[in-house]
Amino acid sequence: MAEQSKKLLNRGLRKARVRAKISGTATRPRMSVTISNTHVSVQLIDDENQHTVAAATTVGAKNTGTMTEQAATVGTEIAKKAKKLKITTVVFDRNGRQYAGRLAALADAARKEGLEF
Repeated sequence: MAEQSKKLLNRGLRKARVRAKISGTATRPRMSVTISNTHVSVQLIDDENQHTVAAATTVGAKNTGTMTEQAATVGTEIAKKAKKLKITTVVFDRNGRQYAGRLAALADAARKEGLEF
């Protein structure tokens, strides 16, 4: 098996294992983070009603700087949107990614703005 496809398979298994255990509600939505090579996206999802409560992304934004800085900006933005909706706690879904680098910067920025997870 090629190394890249093995990495993707393992990430998919980690993602499924985590998603089997966590779920979002209206009062405590799931904060799903998607990181690609060029963009960072975050959604607050109510799994009971299958509804996206709020979202933030770098797509179409005029942000400059490193991807880590852009991830921190998205974390701050989603925390502000959650605060407007009176959401203080979320369930963090890292989508099988390792908690480091861009993901950690996003989470730290969201915590700094007042989100708890």
